Amino acid sequence: MVVIRLARGGSHNRPYFSIVATDSRSRRDGRFIEKLGFYNPVPSEGVEAVRINSERVGYWTSVGAQVSPAVKKLLKNNK
Repeated sequence: MVVIRLARGGSHNRPYFSIVATDSRSRRDGRFIEKLGFYNPVPSEGVEAVRINSERVGYWTSVGAQVSPAVKKLLKNNK
């Protein structure tokens, strides 16, 4: 099953998350099928915090991908 979830990046105390479509059996930060956006919980001045390609998210959900609760919250707040 394909899942749309967050993959953590960044350094210690500076988290950065990629929103990815991935196989549910793969590791959190492992292989993914497609990168759909990003989320920066601690952005600097003038830096965008969230960017989501809603067209691609719509495609993946239309073919049966499940959306994780965290990404679902980001999608709701981003609209």
